[in-house]
Amino acid sequence: MKILFNNLSKTKRQRLTLSFFLLAMCSAYGQEKQQDSTKVEKLDEVLVKAVRVDAKSPITHSNVSKEQLAKRNLGQDIPMLLNFLPSVVTTTDAGAGVGYTGIRVRGISSQSTNVTINGIPYNDAESLGTFWVNLGDFASSVESLQLQRGVGTSTNGSGAFGASINVLTDAVSTASSGEISNSFGSYNTRKHTVKFSTGLMNDHIEIAGRLSKIASDGYIDRASSDLKSYFLQGSYIDDNTLIKAITFGGKEVTYQSWNGLEDLYKLENDRTYNTAGEYTDNEGVTRFHDNQVDNYNQDHYQLHWNQRYTNQWSTTLGLNYTKGSGYFEQYKQGEDFADYGFEPLDFSGEIIDETDLIRRRWLDNNFYVFNANANYKNNNINLIFGGSYSHYDGDHFGEVIWAEYASQSEIRDRYYDGNSKKNDLSIFTKANYQLNEKISLYGDLQVRNVTYKTTGTTSDIVEFAIDEDFTFFNPKAGITFELNTDNNIYFSYARANREPNRTDFESNESIEPEQLNDFELGWRHKKGNFTFNANAYYMSYNEQLVLSGQLDDVGNPIRTNSGKSYRLGLELEAIIPVTSKVTIQPNLTLSTNKNDETIIPFDGELQNLGKTDISFSPDLVAANAIVFRPVDNLQMSLLSKFVGEQFMSNTEAKSSKLDSYFINDFNISYVLSFRGNEESQPVFESIAFTGLVNNIFNKKYISNGYYY
Repeated sequence: MKILFNNLSKTKRQRLTLSFFLLAMCSAYGQEKQQDSTKVEKLDEVLVKAVRVDAKSPITHSNVSKEQLAKRNLGQDIPMLLNFLPSVVTTTDAGAGVGYTGIRVRGISSQSTNVTINGIPYNDAESLGTFWVNLGDFASSVESLQLQRGVGTSTNGSGAFGASINVLTDAVSTASSGEISNSFGSYNTRKHTVKFSTGLMNDHIEIAGRLSKIASDGYIDRASSDLKSYFLQGSYIDDNTLIKAITFGGKEVTYQSWNGLEDLYKLENDRTYNTAGEYTDNEGVTRFHDNQVDNYNQDHYQLHWNQRYTNQWSTTLGLNYTKGSGYFEQYKQGEDFADYGFEPLDFSGEIIDETDLIRRRWLDNNFYVFNANANYKNNNINLIFGGSYSHYDGDHFGEVIWAEYASQSEIRDRYYDGNSKKNDLSIFTKANYQLNEKISLYGDLQVRNVTYKTTGTTSDIVEFAIDEDFTFFNPKAGITFELNTDNNIYFSYARANREPNRTDFESNESIEPEQLNDFELGWRHKKGNFTFNANAYYMSYNEQLVLSGQLDDVGNPIRTNSGKSYRLGLELEAIIPVTSKVTIQPNLTLSTNKNDETIIPFDGELQNLGKTDISFSPDLVAANAIVFRPVDNLQMSLLSKFVGEQFMSNTEAKSSKLDSYFINDFNISYVLSFRGNEESQPVFESIAFTGLVNNIFNKKYISNGYYY
């Protein structure tokens, strides 16, 4: 149930919205913020202008508005809300879309997808991954986002190496409002949200915020999630100035569920079985550690200042500080003393050098960002230039909090301790130039310098000393040709370079950075309500860091350089109005994704397997939405998704193949509106009912895994 209250004065109405969750995971109903002033919307959009592209740019992209997110924003993470976009494959550890989730675009892992929030890098500086679990219910505070496929435009932070997601948080609202949302679903999933906005006070100042709590037992046994999050912003705006101070973050406690199943019998007969936390007690009884969890807290503080000087010139400054701290806990049996720096014990001649124990592995990090850019535009040119600097300082350490035999260890001893520092500096210039009525040109130059230094030891108590300095030059260029008012074609080339992450260095200290040359050729057609887009891409890699299929002992995917490789594909998407009440929205990606040469050790010798499929890269990904709107305030949608077969390794081993799957969701929303007149206003503006049934045909499928 969701309740929204507008300003209680006689000139503003209250609003009530009820959302009910029907046989699904969790639910909410969102409505687009009213924007009474064009200047508010345009100034908000400037915060992400440096990392986004417009509709006519030669960059392949999809835009998702707040209104579109709201129809499926049922408490699941943002990757799940993007599941039906072209070339997207999503994963969820717990099986319910709550907790740890992931997204792959064109078969490219989340470590190679750049994510920014208001232009500030969100990817973890060391792992390069994106952990949406730290921002539960964040979609409730998103104004819009843009998914760019391919290298895309220059962005801040770790370079996009196949996709980027640029998020803009809530815009300034001119109308005051309040909202209480409660929703419930399967697997004991529930979401509770409180939001408010003061509206513009004295025509210049707005304060808005959100508190959320999401909990779920998960589809997988014990794969529970307890997520708390918040969002608070204060804004000042006038005709030429927008200043925003924003803080958001969350705390998550998530029971680990990334182990998967090695037992095929259990896969067929007990597919929700979770081996995480499993141990055998002294009487031979199988038990599970009740606190085998990730426990992490992350807080973000952002300050943005956009200033418009003339109709041609404007500037944007952004500051960010992110604090992250937390641990994951594991029960381990029969651990060697030497792995924890313990000294063997002698009990009357009996040597004890193994023990059962509970350990915690900690992260404690600080992340600072400074962004600055300037924009000049006239009738023919739109020029943006600027830069970004970030500094990351992270501690990695481990503690044994209980042991059957603790040897000489003391409370709060650290059995390993390490530190990492990473600096990232980039400068860029990008421009769109309207050559004539038909042709526009795009150019983008970026220089990026990355330094990465580590000290101390890894969790295996091995010295870990990395001191690397990378300098990358990333040029991009494109052309768009307007055939007529309904059609345009575009071509672009982009170069990208990207450094290895921490796990890459831990598995192979001589690992190489990866390079990509991305070629995109597209056609966009729009006539009335009919839209059709076609895009062909060729992504040529050198030393691409592909997923090996293996995981390290904390669940991080292990990657390896693959020499020469490529991804060649065709993306098709359309919006087809069948009737005035029925719309079809299909998309299809056909691709081939190959390592030119795969050499592996086998039976003590190196074997050349020749050309092989790149791991986790299906050749066929398709989606469709059949949308039925019998009346303006009622919408029903059948959402379908097909993912072709894929391999978890780069060797095409049959045992590493994941079968194709086809799933369907059903989404319905109904809004009951109330109307008043100048003399009498209703207490509530509307009541809305929203339902989502995920996987309506109860299809059993596997979307993720790992392979040794």
